[in-house]
Amino acid sequence: MPSRAATLARAADLRARFETAGAVPVETPILQPAGTLLDLYGEDIRARAYVTSDALRGEQMLRPDFTVPVVQMHMAHGAEPARYTYAGEVFRRQEQDPDRPNEYVQVGYEVFDRANPAGADAEVFALIADILAPLSLRAVTGDIGLLMAAVQGLQTSDARKAALLRHIWRPRRFRALLDRFSGKTPAPKTRSALLKKKDPLAKSGPVIGLRSVPEIKARIAALREDAATAPISSGEVELIDAVLAVRETSHFALEQLRDIAVDLPAIGAAVGRMQERLDALDARGIPIGQLEFDASYGRTLMEYYDGFVFGFYAATRPDLPAVSSGGRYDALTRQLGQGAEIPAVGGVMRPGLILELEAAT
Repeated sequence: MPSRAATLARAADLRARFETAGAVPVETPILQPAGTLLDLYGEDIRARAYVTSDALRGEQMLRPDFTVPVVQMHMAHGAEPARYTYAGEVFRRQEQDPDRPNEYVQVGYEVFDRANPAGADAEVFALIADILAPLSLRAVTGDIGLLMAAVQGLQTSDARKAALLRHIWRPRRFRALLDRFSGKTPAPKTRSALLKKKDPLAKSGPVIGLRSVPEIKARIAALREDAATAPISSGEVELIDAVLAVRETSHFALEQLRDIAVDLPAIGAAVGRMQERLDALDARGIPIGQLEFDASYGRTLMEYYDGFVFGFYAATRPDLPAVSSGGRYDALTRQLGQGAEIPAVGGVMRPGLILELEAAT
């Protein structure tokens, strides 16, 4: 493993590369307010973040990444367009793999530019690809926006669409919901028994827990409405599966998605954005005929990505995480901008992994 001093030195070099590309260096506090992260990710974030607290500031989290605080900073004070870079430690709890570090150095590059989102996607990807070129890494791309558009185009209730969209980044839960909403798997027996009762709260005893009686009644009403909703058709489920199954080089993937869009026109705009991005990547010298595309890629990355996603991996070291990863997060700027928004895309690199791979060559 490279020394901390060597890792920090390489991080400084990488940040200097991004500064040369026009980025302004920024710093963010290591301790982040837990409320913002909990609002974005829900309680799930506790499973991968270190949480602490004090009497004045309440719950705090050791910085799990830089993107959220950089977006907050830009939405509060930034001009347009803007490019930022940063370097420093991030902290991630590891509950399953003791060999993965729970603290490591990240270097990032973020672009806020509404004039040409496809060009910004290509800019970030091409810059990182150029830096990593000596390592001959495998690049993988995807587009979360395709699946989001497919879900939004389903002929079903808004509540079901919202549930599916909320779990896009949890593939098993997404599949379980899709199977239940399509009638492939029945609703839990306990739920069916509850909804058969004229008054489910009758003789239920005292209320125990955090939910009030009105909240419980609202939940029961929502379950009744869902039970009365017609199943998602098998044809629509097949189209969702067809989108998720697209794994090809980018040219062929685009053709497959165009074919799917004939029967699923909701993804048409997302497919058009993919074409624009590929044109922009080609203009920057990226060999898109060899560039791998996987429509399912990115569904286990950070939950704020909502468009183009990418990662760079060492083919000879499948045990290692991505040396670099990133993507588009337009919706995050809307969530943190209090009504304002701006298209944004970024990527991070791990200088420690770069040094480790260089030492092995």
